[in-house]
Amino acid sequence: MGTRTVDETGTGTEHDETAVDATEPDDATDEAQDAPETEAGEEDGPSGVGQGAAAVVSAALGLVSLTGSWLGTVAAARETLVGQLETAADAGVATQVKEVYGDAWHTSALWGGLFALTALIVGAVVLARPAFGAPGRTVQAPWIKSVAWAGVALGVIGLLLAVLKYTDVLLGLPATG
Repeated sequence: MGTRTVDETGTGTEHDETAVDATEPDDATDEAQDAPETEAGEEDGPSGVGQGAAAVVSAALGLVSLTGSWLGTVAAARETLVGQLETAADAGVATQVKEVYGDAWHTSALWGGLFALTALIVGAVVLARPAFGAPGRTVQAPWIKSVAWAGVALGVIGLLLAVLKYTDVLLGLPATG
């Protein structure tokens, strides 16, 4: 089990015979000393944080293109106001509907299309990025690819809906007259 020894102070201490002597070098510590020093949490090469953030931005922009944005709402309200100011009181119903509501509808579609196009471009850049990166680092985290593909898909759907909305194929203005 253990042996009792007396240290320099004269007090007795018990040591386990199976204990490792601290003065003997340990292979694990030698390997750790030979390795280059890195800070905690630091990885070799780029971490992909920028690509992940861009993928999330792409998906968010795609979602905004489908649901509408504050900027699109304000621009549509402005077009409604301009249409009301420019339309004469004695103008026909078709002219009033087009000027007051039609231009605002097209402005809303235009802003949705711009958000969708931006989502599509950002998502495509994230997906194409590994091809133009460092030769040894072409692997992209699977979640980044998934989110970027979601951004591209939402961008395509948003762009398609914006074009259909702008051309009055989808929910066009009602016929007057």
